[in-house]
Amino acid sequence: MNPEIDLEIKGLSDRFDQQLKAAKTVKDIEDLEVHLLGRKGPIQALMPLLKNVSAEDRPKVGKEINDLKESITQQLAQAKESFLLQEEAKRLSSEKIDVTLPARKRPLGNEHPILATLDRILDIFIGMGFSVQVGPDIDTDYYNFEVLNFAPDHPARDMQDTFYLEDGYLLRTHTSNVQGRVMEQGNPPIRVVVPGKAYRNEVVTSRSHVQFHQVEGFYIDKGVTYADLMSTFDTFLSRLLRPGVKTRYRTSYFPFVEPGLEIDVECILCSGKGCRICKHSGWLEIAGAGMIHPEVLKNCGIDPEVYSGYAWGMGVGRLLMIEKGIPDIRLFMENDERFLKQF
Repeated sequence: MNPEIDLEIKGLSDRFDQQLKAAKTVKDIEDLEVHLLGRKGPIQALMPLLKNVSAEDRPKVGKEINDLKESITQQLAQAKESFLLQEEAKRLSSEKIDVTLPARKRPLGNEHPILATLDRILDIFIGMGFSVQVGPDIDTDYYNFEVLNFAPDHPARDMQDTFYLEDGYLLRTHTSNVQGRVMEQGNPPIRVVVPGKAYRNEVVTSRSHVQFHQVEGFYIDKGVTYADLMSTFDTFLSRLLRPGVKTRYRTSYFPFVEPGLEIDVECILCSGKGCRICKHSGWLEIAGAGMIHPEVLKNCGIDPEVYSGYAWGMGVGRLLMIEKGIPDIRLFMENDERFLKQF
């Protein structure tokens, strides 16, 4: 036997015992594994010393080195497993859930105020005998303008700044683009409301937006008059806002109606006395309307000598602003929960 290598083996075994006792975590064990069992570790460093051992003792010394390596490997594995179990138990203890505690409340989502108001509007008109129709947000110039009596060079086109797309398509500027489609497919009497989004290339302000919800409506039959329009809207507003709310009809111009008018409602916040919301006029504009232009009826294959009709269009957001006294239409688009929860 070689005293030098015997001392190395014994010293390495003793040092390992001390290092193992000093280990406190899985990481300490892993560091010992790398240090002792690595290619440049002290156990591997014993192998070159075998050349100094006699040929007859070399197998015995080699076995001692291998036995030490195997013992260290097994002890490290056992210690690592023990520490892993301890750390897992500690982690599970810290993550313990008290099942007797009340559960966390999850906030319930609600319908957006614009859509809720739109549903109320549709329910009222359905109850008055109107059916609901929808149309495409992306449409042709024909259905958005031409069929509604907008000539290619008509100055009224400048009233509605349009988002034009490729291949002659555009984002509809009003839900009136459904009028032509419905008139072409059905024979009077026609009584329809059209909900949907509309788009206009406008500056975003507290009272206007590039995207807004609109409800278009029209009624065509024999003998439809201005009185029918006024009666329909008076009934609708009384059911939506409050019974007996005052309305006012002012002459105005729209290319697809003749004559045209704008519909005002008495400010429900100040009862007509004048306030900031109504700009101290006592009135709030809510819709544009009028008798459907004879040219629109002709364009859709309906004889204006036999049939007449009325149409209107109103912004849903504007109605909600009037009803709730909301000063800025942008609040509906910002998805601020503090604002939306009020509804």
